Parts: sequence; structure tokens; C-alpha cells
Amino acid sequence: MTGRIFDIQRFSVHDGPGIRTIVFLKGCPFRCKWCCNPESQEFEIQTMLMNGKRKKAGQDVTVEEVMKTIRRDQPYYHRSGGGVTLSGGEFLAQSEFARELLMTCKEEGFHTAVESTGGLPFEVIERVLPYIDMYLMDIKHMDPEKHKRYTGRSNELILENARKIAAASGTQLIIRVPVVPEFNATREEIKEIAAFAATLQGVKELHLLPYHRYGEGKYEALGRPYEMAHIRTMTDEEAEVLLAEAKKSGLTCQLGG
Repeated sequence: MTGRIFDIQRFSVHDGPGIRTIVFLKGCPFRCKWCCNPESQEFEIQTMLMNGKRKKAGQDVTVEEVMKTIRRDQPYYHRSGGGVTLSGGEFLAQSEFARELLMTCKEEGFHTAVESTGGLPFEVIERVLPYIDMYLMDIKHMDPEKHKRYTGRSNELILENARKIAAASGTQLIIRVPVVPEFNATREEIKEIAAFAATLQGVKELHLLPYHRYGEGKYEALGRPYEMAHIRTMTDEEAEVLLAEAKKSGLTCQLGG
């Protein structure tokens, strides 16, 4: 089976426990204004002009080709409790390829995690869920209109799927919140998200991911405007205030993930 990726990052210590290999899949139904991987949004293979050089964003690979890279770091997974994480984009946009890849990882004994907004029909999620050990799910906002204004889509399906994923057995669900000034970086908005997360069956952790501008240069490389150029990054003190608010929910909360 063939899928389309734009990067494989080895030796990561983010997006799941231990040392991980992160596979970034192309394609996403959302258009978050702050997205740090804009080359992930379109499924089509794109050309980026970076530092005067052309770079192809996207390649078609088989499951076995990806597994060859994953297997190279098998000793690090076992020593650190790490494994494989599928990211994007939205990995559910290539659900059949993702399912085959996750299934193969589980057959070979690797811990699996996914980074996802969960914004596709639950029938799609249900097919991959048995092969996922950890679901890192973005809950960006509780207001459907504001969510749509900043991401291109409403949040009703996301919240519904969060409840269903939480109720499913065998998968650890962790809620993550990209904290973006002018979008959701207030105590009240974080409080609402944390309160919702605390109602989800079995959910114990919430991670706040402060906004950064690391992906800004990619927009220029793609010939696209960066709509968040006027937004400043938060100070450590501001982030700590929001973290303290989130902790009032009773969940185990942290900055970063």
C-alpha cells in the first residue's frame, strides 16, 4: 500500500513517550491559520523555494519503505519506551495507509501514537483505533464559530469524536491545546477546554502547546501569506498563568507535549 508523506523525523522526544520516529503524512481538511507545517495541508506534491533552492514537499512511499526507516531505531524504542508517531497534516486523511502502517508497527511490537484533530467521521477513526496505543488529540476551542473562523471548520464533530475515542477501550487519550494569542490564549477559554477534557472518560492529561512562529518561513517558500505575522509569542509568565488555570480542572497538565 502506498501513502504520501513529506517527512520522517527520527530521534524525536516529543509527540509521545521516549525516543520516537515521527512520520508526517500529507493532507488535512483543516486550514489552521497558525499551522507550522503548511506543506502538510495539500495532498498534492508541492515545490517549495527555500534559500533560493527548490525543494519537493511530498513523496509517495510504501508501508515497507517507511518500516525500513522505523526498524533502524528499534533499540532506542526499547531502551526509552519510545516508538512511532503518525502526524501531519491529519493522518486520518490517509486512513487506509495509516491503518496498514500502524498495524505493521503493532505486529512488530512498536508503541504507536498519533497526533490528530479527529475531525473526520468516527467510522474512519474506528478502523484505526485498535492499532493506536496513544491518541494525542487537539481540542482547539469550545466555540464552534470561532473555531471555524480560525481553522476553516467547526468543532462539533471533533468534540463528538473526543467523547467516542475516550469511551473506546485500549487507547490512551491525551488532550492537547495549541495556545494561540487572539484565538484561545485567555484564562476563560483554556478553562472551558480543560473542563470539557475533564469530562472525557479515562482522560487524565492535558498539554498546552504555546504558539510559535517556527513555520513562518515555509509560507513564503510556498508563495503563501502568513496570516499570523502580527501575533507575538507568549511569555513564560503568560503561559504559566494559563497552565495554572488548566490545572484547576483536576487533570495533570503541562506545557509542551
